[in-house]
Amino acid sequence: MNVEVPGPPPPLPRRIALVVALLLLSPICAEYLIGYDQIIGRPLELLGGLLILAPLYGTVAVLIREAARRTGRGWPTIVLLSAAFGLVQAGLIDQSLFNPDFVDEPSWDRDRLPTHIPDLGLSAKYLLSFVAGHVIWSFGAPIAVIEACTPRYAKRPWLGRAGITTMVVLYALGAAIIFNEHTKDFMASPAQLGTTAAIAVLLVIAAFVLPRRRARVPGRVPPPWSVGCGAVVLWGTHQLAPASWTGVAMAALALTLAAGCLLRFSGRRDWNHRHVLAASGAALVVNSALAFVVEPLGETSYPVKYTVNAVLLLSVLLLLAFIDHRLRRSDQTLVQVGSS
Repeated sequence: MNVEVPGPPPPLPRRIALVVALLLLSPICAEYLIGYDQIIGRPLELLGGLLILAPLYGTVAVLIREAARRTGRGWPTIVLLSAAFGLVQAGLIDQSLFNPDFVDEPSWDRDRLPTHIPDLGLSAKYLLSFVAGHVIWSFGAPIAVIEACTPRYAKRPWLGRAGITTMVVLYALGAAIIFNEHTKDFMASPAQLGTTAAIAVLLVIAAFVLPRRRARVPGRVPPPWSVGCGAVVLWGTHQLAPASWTGVAMAALALTLAAGCLLRFSGRRDWNHRHVLAASGAALVVNSALAFVVEPLGETSYPVKYTVNAVLLLSVLLLLAFIDHRLRRSDQTLVQVGSS
């Protein structure tokens, strides 16, 4: 059984390192791993893009985690807050959820129109893809991976008031830049904006009124490798589902199965940080592997694209292997201490 050893609050250098790591991993997982943008073939622009994307995605990931951990809450709260911010991002800030001309490429309409709902002015496929994408890749998986780096501090706050204020200011600046850029030629209707905002607020309220989970119970859990394989299948099914109502149903079913399994097994005592790493790391592996077959929007240099894809996939595998090795050593140390 994995025992979480209590300890003092993280020292300042460790807290800074964890926050910076999450600030960077969140936008990389959100935008770069899947390799859909034409700048995937321009590495210098990828690095420069982090100056905008880290405030837009990374600060939200940090704030979501901080809100959940400061209130003594766990993953249900993190998931609900991630869904709220996913709606805010896609519905209010860049408004990709409603803008029929958000991307000037035939593929945009090819994926949007088969499940377009005229009365709502949105595509069911994009609604599911955007919100679930933010929950899993923008916020959830990066938070889980970075927390697994230091399980001793996984449930502890990392920021003080000054740090939280800094994150809020950076997010406001990043969101304002993206909003101004994407609303020059399009603005969603007041009904669309108001409904999106109302649902986001309800999700935030639900995140904090949701009853806290009771103490974990005995019960068998699958080994981490099995969790990782299952997660690859389910995350991959969601990502590869076709642009049709059947595809939406397939993606929704995959996400429901994933949520049900995680909810069931995470409530058991033998569920540990290696299981969490397996489930979240699988999401990173799926997108970085699919990037090789994703056609970037616009023109790009394919030799450079495939090189960047390979570097990102290798980096993901090395990062996950390194963290898993550390967790294994931590478990061995706990066993030795407990038996001495």
